[in-house]
Amino acid sequence: MTLTIVSLLPSLQNTNGDAENAAVLAARARWAGLDAAVVPVERRSDLPARVDAIVLGSGDDSSLDAARAALMEFHDDLRTWGTDGVPILAVGTGWELLSWGVERRGGPVVEGLGILPGRAVPRASRMTGDLVVATARFGTLVGFENHARDYVGAEGSPLGRVRAGSGNGRDSGQEGVVMGSVMGTHLHGPVLAKNPAFADALLGIAADRAGLAYQPGERAAVVDGYADAAREAQLAAARVAASAAEPIG
Repeated sequence: MTLTIVSLLPSLQNTNGDAENAAVLAARARWAGLDAAVVPVERRSDLPARVDAIVLGSGDDSSLDAARAALMEFHDDLRTWGTDGVPILAVGTGWELLSWGVERRGGPVVEGLGILPGRAVPRASRMTGDLVVATARFGTLVGFENHARDYVGAEGSPLGRVRAGSGNGRDSGQEGVVMGSVMGTHLHGPVLAKNPAFADALLGIAADRAGLAYQPGERAAVVDGYADAAREAQLAAARVAASAAEPIG
């Protein structure tokens, strides 16, 4: 059996390379001795017969309306996949479009698909920089954030607690949102390349649903060493930045 990982709307939703999270999942599955394939899906007719995991990356605000229109074609599928426990990773505007809606400063609201609780609301200024998140399921996650909106209305189901950065903002101390196996996050990177435990957890869900066993392969251990080094460097930089922000005296 081949694990089929869908990269949803990669032509519109890959501004920060987040669609490449699908390639990370496929590579780690192959290193574990499993067959895996990434299928780019731009329209519903592109869907494969079987879907084991889904990645929806982030796009530009200029393409929000086009991306929303394209995603509406998958509205019922996304609800079914979410209910059935298919792991779905949505990043940045991909996540916002799965929410209740996206409020734009000086522009009309973009109605979301309502797959995830909460909505995106304008910030006073764009937030960019390192983002470190402590999670109960995946350990400490690192990446970078680059967003002009905060996220409200998902207080009961965050991905984790912010240790450095802004995350969902509005002094919530939270980052992301989770509903079952559907996960939204501001973490760019791509997040799964920097956080192998997160990738392995999603693969474990996908493999289990397919009746397969997933254990990270030997190649993964080598690659994870590089990821650990990158994570440590980012964590060190975040600690320095946090110390510099502390009041003196």
